[in-house]
Amino acid sequence: MEFLASLAAILAAYLVGSLSFAVIVSRLMGLADPRSYGSKNPGATNVLRTGNRAAAILTLALDALKGFVPVIAAQMLAPRFGFGPMTIGLVGLAAFMGHLWPVFFRFQGGKGVATAAGALLAINPWLGLATLATWAVVAAVFRYSSLASLVAAALAPFCQLLVWGGSPLVLAIAVMSLLLIWRHTANIQKLLAGTESKLGRRAASVPAAAAHGHHAPPHPHPHGHGKRNRRH
Repeated sequence: MEFLASLAAILAAYLVGSLSFAVIVSRLMGLADPRSYGSKNPGATNVLRTGNRAAAILTLALDALKGFVPVIAAQMLAPRFGFGPMTIGLVGLAAFMGHLWPVFFRFQGGKGVATAAGALLAINPWLGLATLATWAVVAAVFRYSSLASLVAAALAPFCQLLVWGGSPLVLAIAVMSLLLIWRHTANIQKLLAGTESKLGRRAASVPAAAAHGHHAPPHPHPHGHGKRNRRH
């Protein structure tokens, strides 16, 4: 019974994680599909490249919540269903993996930074806050979201292990960190080459009309006279 309940909780977390809010929010707000411009990553940082901060903030909040809510729900249900640290950790990992490989979006997901942060905040609030602080400091100094994510991901499992000791949670956090770093392989190459885009820089390939949520006006006839042609 406990095994089936744990399996159901992990599956539910994966399905919640599979909600690609970058795509959903962009569609609802009339923006270009984030998989069609910039880094082509369905995440808040890429949505910000449209210049629409509200859409980016909403995407960030929802992506974090889909990592936070399943873990909190599992913790609340733990006394009833006998969930241990291993199940709690796997629920957070499943939500994160849902973002990376969303079943509702042809398994084409993002890099999982916000979702991982939400899961960490639920698993260990102090670790989550420390990870967010690390991200914020690196991002503020260097202006690279990818670099900030890589540093925060690399430090998270070591902080958990050194400060709070070993437990099944360390394994789940370590797997999340390794997957997050792996998803940033292209960013690592760009950072080394000096071609990585900085925070807030708008992607040149974002259609201006789509970025602002309205349609472009029809192009006028090149001569301005419809179908009338001057005869010579």
